Amino acid sequence: MKRRLRAPFFWLKSLSLVEVCVPAHLAIYPLLMANRFSTVAGEVHVLSPNESFAELGRRLNALAAQGESSVGLSGGSTPKAFYAWAVAHQALSPASLKNLHWHVSDERCVPLASDNSNFGHAERGLLNPLKVPAHCRFPWPVHLPPSEAAAAYERAWQERSPQKTFDLCVLGLGDDSHIASLWPQCPWIGKKADARFVATEWPGRGWRLTISELGLSQCASIVVLVNGKAKARALKSIIQDEYNPSLHPGQILRAYAPNVTWLVDAEAASLL
Repeated sequence: MKRRLRAPFFWLKSLSLVEVCVPAHLAIYPLLMANRFSTVAGEVHVLSPNESFAELGRRLNALAAQGESSVGLSGGSTPKAFYAWAVAHQALSPASLKNLHWHVSDERCVPLASDNSNFGHAERGLLNPLKVPAHCRFPWPVHLPPSEAAAAYERAWQERSPQKTFDLCVLGLGDDSHIASLWPQCPWIGKKADARFVATEWPGRGWRLTISELGLSQCASIVVLVNGKAKARALKSIIQDEYNPSLHPGQILRAYAPNVTWLVDAEAASLL
């Protein structure tokens, strides 16, 4: 008999959620009344999209206040919406623009100018409008063949940060439960890799460059943004279904649950 995990909802009332490094106008979002509960895949916060964006902005600013730090962004519609929100609300502190080093956790093998480039979207939607300096931007070397690009990116990481990947990795979630470019039946899932970044050919979608399970394991913190009813089944499968990461790649995050936070809206959480 399969055991279903049902997460309890409760109201969190804690002043610690709105602390330093948050512009005064962000306090309008009622973060104090967030539904929050623990699961096998990490802590889930049920928030409106604007509340999720405010919380992510708070975390980025708090990280930047500690000094130089690395951030891995993601592709997809929800991260793009965050870029627009962050620019419109001037949500990132001056320290964030100076101290954060910006990357993407996965990338398509296309030029940065392409509308399909994850880093290209981050540049056009967030980094360029905020005038983030060039030395804080770290795109994948997409001019190289996929395997060479992944190897070059890995070497660069070994030189800069031998023991750690991102200080904060921001992920989205596909409706097929993929994270980064670790897709259902991806050959890298469950495979012992000695690299934090790898190349993989996604059937029907072409070559991708992506963070690996090893890379995820070495992230200090992971935040997953999930919005919309179309993602409800995927989120449920990651948290409540039998463990089968080849079928539900997001279940990989169960291994790193203490470092994982899910910022999800009510529609995405509707099946929990």
